[in-house]
Amino acid sequence: MISEATKQRFDREVAKYPDEQKQSAVMACLSIVQQEQGFVSAESERAIADYLGMAPMAVHEVTSFYNMYNQQPVGKFKINVCTNLPCQLRNGQGALMHLVKTLGIEVGETTADGVFTVQPGECMGACADAPVLLVNDRNMCSYMSNDKIDQLVAGLRSVEE
Repeated sequence: MISEATKQRFDREVAKYPDEQKQSAVMACLSIVQQEQGFVSAESERAIADYLGMAPMAVHEVTSFYNMYNQQPVGKFKINVCTNLPCQLRNGQGALMHLVKTLGIEVGETTADGVFTVQPGECMGACADAPVLLVNDRNMCSYMSNDKIDQLVAGLRSVEE
């Protein structure tokens, strides 16, 4: 399940903490698995728990708390749309609805071609820039009008092609 190369990456993260606090590397280990496999499966959670000497449920609690960990396969481009109250007051829900309508999917789904997954997201710390989208947990897009959403989708599609 977890390769030797992955375990070596885990070792480098665990080495950053005192021996009695190696569980502090849980987020880094989850990120490593996601980078390598695209998502964090229940089997991966158990392997991380064994490696770090944690209860599997404790690892799952971390995985399920943070939006950045995918618990199932996602498209090449995962787009999270902030749906917390400040963004809602500045059309966050409208941005989410426009995006899923444009892509022809429902919230939480992946397009049939496997390119896009759309999810609601929690606060991204840019309330003044709402509506805010986060692409692949790395690239924040601010002030997302319907036109800007359409441009984003077209741009990502062109990268895919």
